[in-house]
Formats: sequence, structure tokens, C-alpha cells
Amino acid sequence: MPAAVPPSGIYVPAVLFFKENEDFDVPAIKSHVLRLAQGGVTGIVVQGSNGEAQHLSHDERKQAISLTRKTLDENGFQNVVIIAGCGAQSARETKKLCADAKDAGAAFVLVLTPSVWPGDMTKENIIRYHREVADYSPLPYMVYNFPTVTAGIDLDSDTILTLSEHPNIVGTKLSCGNVGKLHRITSVKPPSEFCTLAGVSEVLLQGLLSGSAGAIAALPNLVPKLHMKMYALYQAGKIDEAMKIQAQLGQGDWATRKAGGVGAMKALISKHFGYGEIHVRRPLMAVAQLSGTYVDKLEELIASEKML
Repeated sequence: MPAAVPPSGIYVPAVLFFKENEDFDVPAIKSHVLRLAQGGVTGIVVQGSNGEAQHLSHDERKQAISLTRKTLDENGFQNVVIIAGCGAQSARETKKLCADAKDAGAAFVLVLTPSVWPGDMTKENIIRYHREVADYSPLPYMVYNFPTVTAGIDLDSDTILTLSEHPNIVGTKLSCGNVGKLHRITSVKPPSEFCTLAGVSEVLLQGLLSGSAGAIAALPNLVPKLHMKMYALYQAGKIDEAMKIQAQLGQGDWATRKAGGVGAMKALISKHFGYGEIHVRRPLMAVAQLSGTYVDKLEELIASEKML
């Protein structure tokens, strides 16, 4: 019997807050999770790229998931879904992370393609890898396509559709931003069968209009309510109004990348929402001083959110 498919909606790969010594800042992590849930998001991705997953030990990964689940449950957000990033460079370690994710309270896993030896990652080997891990995973499995962090490995629609036939592979996140690829997948596999999610806010509405289930995107870390407003307008058929917000989200997505990525998001959250500090784990760079045109655009976006 096929595994459950994630509900359609907006998911956010939550940034993870640290103290100056790089230990977890637990109160800030809890405050962030709660603000995202209060913003209406469908789910939270723990230990995604924006959560600095590659910088965490196995025990820290489990702690991040369990802390997120506990915070949600204690505050009446039992319905908010947790997806755990579980990609590693070997099938063996990825299987262990999938098992840990279940123990810690996640509902789904999201798995990158290994990329240390990109020349060996043929289409056949990629399919073999994801099928093997999905066979083992105790949680429903999503394929994560993000060429920027996988040495340029970019899964095509044929590969993803082949993987979608596995009974435990229930969706994909497309951080490649390729709407044509997204549409090819959704035209064969609707969201009720396979959860195809855009991986960036700049194509959120375009993806929805092409049949996606929504998005897993970094920008809701700053403006979750604005994303949910746009999603509600889309669901109501008010496409012209939704497109106006989509234009803001597209500008915001670009500005986040140009302003400093994860470091800039943490600095803006600390400044505007009253929790967390700017610390990241090296080799990432903290953004100690917020300034410039792109920061101005993000602060305008946050101001728009606060008016909702």
C-alpha cells in the first residue's frame, strides 16, 4: 500500500539559532518555531539547508526535531507537519538519519542525492540509491533536488517520475526552480498521489498554477503570513491579487540570497522579532551589520507582513 502523501501547502526550512559558542540557543529555536506556526505554515522542515543540517551531529539532528515537535505540541499546533532533512553521503548513514527522524517525531523525510563523487552518480545509480534508502526508511520519503549543494547534480523529470513509482516515495522538493520540470511531473502525478513542491518562493504561484502542491521555501522564515495570504488568494481563485504578492515574494527571494542568505535571515529575525542572535556555524559567515538595497527590500517585505 502506498505511503501517505504530505498535505499541500507552505513549508518552511527553519533556520536554527546558536549561541556565540555555537551550542543550540533553545529559547530562540522554540520562539522561531512558534512564530512560524502562528504564521499559519503547513509544516516545518527541520535540518534542511537553511537549518545548517550539514553542520550538525546525529544527536543534534535528533534534538532539533524533537524540540520542534515538542514546541508545536505544547502550543496547540499538533497539526503542523515536520519533514526532516536526512541526506548524507552514504546510503548507510542516510538510513540511520531516517530512523532517527522517526524516533524524534518527524512525519516525512527529505533526502538529497549524494554528491562527493558526482561522476559516479549516473541516472541508474541515483535511482538505485533513492530506492534502497526508501525501502528502509520507516517514514514516507521525499526526493530533494538542489543542484547548488549537490555538485551540480540535477535530477530530471524522467528520473523523479521513475522514483515516484516506489510505494514509499511520496514527493519531491525542486530547489532547481525549474517550472517546466515541475509541470511535467504534476501533469502525470497530481498532488493527491505525489507531492511536488517548488523549492523557492520566486516560483511559488507559478508552480501552483502548474499543479504543484505548494512549496518548501526559505523566505517564510521572515514572512510566513505573507506566503499564506498569497496561498489563500490562489485557493480562492483571486489570481490577480495573488500575483501582486508573488511579485513581492520574488523580489524578496532574490534579496535574501544577495543580502547574505542564512546569516542575513538570522540577523533580520533577531532585529525585527526579538529573539535569536546572528551566530552561524563556520564556514558560514554571520551578518553583523545589515545595510544595502537588498536589506532595504527585505525590511519592506517584513513591514508588509506586519500589516496583515
